Amino acid sequence: MDQQTREKLKNLTNKKHIKIVQRGNKAILYALQIAKRLEKTKIFIQDQGGWLTYKQYPKELGLELILLKTDYGLINTEQLDKSIDKNSALLITSMTGYFAVQDMKKISSICKKNNCLLINDITGTIGTEAAKIGDILVCSFGKNKPINLGKGGLIAADEKNMINLTEIEDIELDLKEKLKELKPRLTLFQKSNKKIKQDLRSHDIIHRNKKGINVAVRYKDEKEKKKIIDYCERNNFKYRLCKKISNSTQNIFSFIKVNEDAVSIDVQNLR
Repeated sequence: MDQQTREKLKNLTNKKHIKIVQRGNKAILYALQIAKRLEKTKIFIQDQGGWLTYKQYPKELGLELILLKTDYGLINTEQLDKSIDKNSALLITSMTGYFAVQDMKKISSICKKNNCLLINDITGTIGTEAAKIGDILVCSFGKNKPINLGKGGLIAADEKNMINLTEIEDIELDLKEKLKELKPRLTLFQKSNKKIKQDLRSHDIIHRNKKGINVAVRYKDEKEKKKIIDYCERNNFKYRLCKKISNSTQNIFSFIKVNEDAVSIDVQNLR
């Protein structure tokens, strides 16, 4: 990776040290391995709006996994303050379900006070201030992400010894053009997000006033669900159906999106 690209990534993350890895999931795994080496034995994650490997990797590494009850993916900072300690690491995405940005400044302040390691998945927030907060940052460059290279990811930190581990690769990826496209892509996302929220203003939009990319819309019955789906299909918006699950066996979209009877309108799929 050329120096100009590396400097651009440093500016986007506000971190001194960056490594490019094969996949975003690899970055998450490496971050949790670092947490284990720092003797963090408890990994806290959000109960909704996260990612599948948030649940998978801590268990594989023999770490205790604790789900924080959230407001549809947004961290309850009072609960966080009561729950974490020096043996903890918090792994969250700063844009829950791609539809609402967390209060990362407050979350970071609480983590620092409690000596809790903060791992921020910035895949949805890269290019914004929320992507510059955390002890370790991880990001995916998957095909429907803001940096949509279709492969690879990054891990970043200020402390070199955190990511200067022999097993963390630093592979070559040509990110120049995708980094140039980031700002106009974010502008497109914001414009579409605003339009959808305006068009569906009479519906129950989850975290309506929060910044985000996607839009999650609750429905009361099949008739309302059909109206929302018809709107998506008329406007060529991709969507996913979420389902409220009352027991612990959440389906995929009730965990990575929202645990509610809702339609997630996936603006991130726009080209």
